[in-house]
Amino acid sequence: MGVGHSHPPHDAPSWQPTARIERSLWIAVATWAVLAIVGVVALWPAGTSDSTSPADQRVNGYVVAVAIEPCTGTAVEDLVECRKLTVQLVGGSDDGEQVILEQGITSTRGKVPEVGDELVLVSTRLADGSTVYNFADYERSSAMWVLVVLFVVTVVALGRWRGLGALAGLAISIAVLVTFVLPALLAGSNPVLVAIVGASVIAFASLYLAHGLGSATNVALLSTLAALALTGVLAWAFIELTSLTGLSDENALLLDTLGVHLDPRGLLLAGVVIGSLGVLDDVTVTQVSAVGELHRANPAATFNDLYRSALVIGRDHISSTVNTLFLAYAGAALPLLLLFSQVRQSIATTAMSEQVAVEIVRTLVGSIGLVASVPIATALAAAVLKAKPPAT
Repeated sequence: MGVGHSHPPHDAPSWQPTARIERSLWIAVATWAVLAIVGVVALWPAGTSDSTSPADQRVNGYVVAVAIEPCTGTAVEDLVECRKLTVQLVGGSDDGEQVILEQGITSTRGKVPEVGDELVLVSTRLADGSTVYNFADYERSSAMWVLVVLFVVTVVALGRWRGLGALAGLAISIAVLVTFVLPALLAGSNPVLVAIVGASVIAFASLYLAHGLGSATNVALLSTLAALALTGVLAWAFIELTSLTGLSDENALLLDTLGVHLDPRGLLLAGVVIGSLGVLDDVTVTQVSAVGELHRANPAATFNDLYRSALVIGRDHISSTVNTLFLAYAGAALPLLLLFSQVRQSIATTAMSEQVAVEIVRTLVGSIGLVASVPIATALAAAVLKAKPPAT
């Protein structure tokens, strides 16, 4: 019963519930939508947050020469060498000029600037009117745009119209984060409320744009929101029980030094809620679709039959997705784990340190919410489909 899309995901007769059931689903969805809109209005930042840190003046350039020479202020016999880069500036008031950058040589095997590399430099105007340039980063926008285009082409080629809907949902998700969630947090709004409201708006947009308007999408949305609420409650409880401070994140500390005083524990909780959403809607959509296909194959199946059969599919999905969550968090924390390993701390000591405990809480709380979403979505979908006898 998709409406508003030419490609409804579940337009089979199995997803034509009674008028009463369909009305109830829409009332529940509309109620949450109204609450989300009220939350956005109430939490919308009244004004832009002015940073006490001046914006860096950046200019692009590319390396035209690299030489290994004694560092400035040292002699050859001091055996202190630096990498001196000759960089030609591109754009800005000094377009076409060449500047010398000096970098210390370390034992790291990471990438170092080479001839032809495009760089981003930070320019600083001194009191005497001269300008000093320092290395900020590599210029990588071209490669990033190639990757973005490759991603879009891949999604559209496989997903077609539904892929376009998914991309639109992704664009709205980014817009919600950039225009609402981040400014609201910087304005000092309650991080938990901001995360719940923002996640709700993202869930509405991503699910309806990717899967169309209809009873099946409503069931998936309600299941996602229910599992997300459970995840939020668990995250709050275990952040309290484990006495996590949220101060292990250097970025949160840097914000505080810049005059942006936020609740670090609230930010931690908000991160868990938003981070769980992407996996939750994937699982709930899969489960709802599975129940619908099982009902299509056997319209005479009872609620218990549909629930048990779909749960088998859900268990297979969960067994791989939970491991995906763990590996995602472990990959993000890999340098930190290597650091603890290098200083020869025991596994127990490492796990109880805040930096690692934060990742453990995120993984386990997110996984519990993920596992819970399977029976929630399965039961709700089966109940909707078995609310009336199968058509004869």
